[in-house]
Amino acid sequence: MLRYSKACWGVAMAVALTFALGNTRVLFAQEAPPPLTSVIPDTAPSHSQSKGTAHFSPESGVGPDYEIGPEDVLTIRVFQVKDLDETVRVSNDGTIAVPLLGRLVASGQTPDQLRKKLEQAYNKNLLQNPQVSVFVKEFHAQPISLIGAVEKPGLYQITGPRTLIETLSMAGGLANQSATPPGKTLYVTRQGGFQNLHQVPGMELVASNKVAINIQDLLYTHDTDLNIPIRPHDIIAVSKASVIYVVGGGVRKPGGFALKDRDEVNVIQALAMAEGLATDASKKHARIIHTKPDGTRVEIPVNIDAIFKEKAPDPTLAANDILYIPLSGKKAALRKSTEAIVQTVSGILVYHPP
Repeated sequence: MLRYSKACWGVAMAVALTFALGNTRVLFAQEAPPPLTSVIPDTAPSHSQSKGTAHFSPESGVGPDYEIGPEDVLTIRVFQVKDLDETVRVSNDGTIAVPLLGRLVASGQTPDQLRKKLEQAYNKNLLQNPQVSVFVKEFHAQPISLIGAVEKPGLYQITGPRTLIETLSMAGGLANQSATPPGKTLYVTRQGGFQNLHQVPGMELVASNKVAINIQDLLYTHDTDLNIPIRPHDIIAVSKASVIYVVGGGVRKPGGFALKDRDEVNVIQALAMAEGLATDASKKHARIIHTKPDGTRVEIPVNIDAIFKEKAPDPTLAANDILYIPLSGKKAALRKSTEAIVQTVSGILVYHPP
């Protein structure tokens, strides 16, 4: 009987050494060797006890709804089994390599879902009551692009639900007014299109995958329907303000002027942007130079004196139109050609917003 007990003891020691050589920690009680099916002792905290502790809360560094995706970097820890701690990158096929378990699908799961999946896998004939934590160390799977008239255009990673205004804040907000002023519209382009989009005033679905939103309405009406949720891979493009030009010796401050929240201005408004007429301006020989979509230019005569006296309509200027007001004197007024005026405008490099 004694020989039989010694033989059993020898078998138990051999199995225990085999587990140790396989990088799995075996803890023995002081009184007697543990059962052969136990790798982590019963004195370790149970799963229910460990929840909420500093060691085993499902720490992820992100919101509970964040879905792991390709290129994310994960830190996986197993309580009291440091040999199983790993930092892994999610491959393009959405899988990760885990010690003793091989490749497992991680993409499309939240960190907490992956934690439970790992615990279940380790619990099958490997560890007893394994306690696993999953932490997202680097985010690469949920990018959004912000381009156009924002302070810091670029590619950003979102780590949870974000609204349109929140994502604009990630890029530092709208561009500085003195640099590249934003226009009146921004566009959100979404892969797969917009499903069940609730359209409200200030919003227009310009294509199945593209929505236009009025910036002023978004920022100042506080309509939550305009502040749409942003999803991974969305592209947010903030339009730059269109520019009109007021040039010639007949204005006080010639230059280019941004149409921030509008599509056009009339001649009187354009003159106000240029700080009014010069003393010797030729009011009767002004002209608007308009460029058509095909590149050809059209000259429109403007009698500012008649506009002031309400004897003529006040024409409008749209994006890239030029209002030219010469000095007084008929010869001086007619001397400068359209090409010369356009060349003058080409030399204006600094906008002068109103």
